[in-house]
Amino acid sequence: MTGIGIIGAGHFGAVHARALGGLPGATLVAACRNDADGIAAFVAEHGGTPYTDWRALLDDPAVDAVVIATPHHLHRDVTLAALAAGKHVLLEKPMASTLAECDTIIAGAAHSAAKLMIGHVTRYFLPMQAATDFLATGVIGRPITGTSAFIKLWMESNRQPWHLQKSAGGGMLMTAGIHALDRLVYLMGGQVAAVSAMMGAAFHQQEADDIALINLRFADGRFGHVGSIGYRNGAVTSALQLVCENGVLDIDLNGRLRVGQDGAWRELDIAAEADPMIGAVRRQWQAFLASVSAGTPVPIDSAYARQLVAIIEASALAEQDRREITIHKDLT
Repeated sequence: MTGIGIIGAGHFGAVHARALGGLPGATLVAACRNDADGIAAFVAEHGGTPYTDWRALLDDPAVDAVVIATPHHLHRDVTLAALAAGKHVLLEKPMASTLAECDTIIAGAAHSAAKLMIGHVTRYFLPMQAATDFLATGVIGRPITGTSAFIKLWMESNRQPWHLQKSAGGGMLMTAGIHALDRLVYLMGGQVAAVSAMMGAAFHQQEADDIALINLRFADGRFGHVGSIGYRNGAVTSALQLVCENGVLDIDLNGRLRVGQDGAWRELDIAAEADPMIGAVRRQWQAFLASVSAGTPVPIDSAYARQLVAIIEASALAEQDRREITIHKDLT
């Protein structure tokens, strides 16, 4: 039985706790939050030993693996300490606030026997898994271009002051729009070589972005577009469309998957589940723990996650300089 600790027992830490409930081979043994009342309420609901200091949680011998769901600017230090303590780490996206911090984490992981997986949970949603399986059949060929969007309410109930600050790794793109970026880059495959972008705070008075429109130039000459919009009032859109060599694939995380060929659309079957987010997080944990148990590579590694942070960093520079940014040249 793998003992799990949650560092960052807040809104999404609670999602992890619910996903871990009843998961074979794993049990929640500890949780950490920086206020005593909050962590007491958390463990009263979900179980585990309460901590207000994450360093003390890492000293707990019952903890074999941790999920780190802290504010983005704290990811580096907590992850390095967890790896040094020999704890396997499921690190919530983004990997870190900056590319430099990602590189520091990668260097630290190279000196640890513990596993490090980055929690880009979107690919564990059933529509994404069905899309991945369908693309693998080759029926519509290779993706040539694609558009991906995440449009949602920004000032929702769990929004915190650090989410609004660039220095803390906040903003809609780093917080939520990264899911749209991940979906497109993952399904397109390959490296992104250059980026152009428009981004800023269009709907709210804040330092960090609430809108970003990004054009991606892949190293092999293909293209993509990502939209990240945190509206003031609207309705959620989480859609992805891939134009492939022999057809179009239309993916909606709400549960719809369609393929377009010869001028017509047809629906592809997707299994339904009561709570898609809990289901996706549970499947992510299963994949992570399977790699820990078998000693195999994790499904989402630090090199892939670093690429997404590089794209976001390049997007900010592209907006600032009003030009296309070459990732391996302009970010060095």
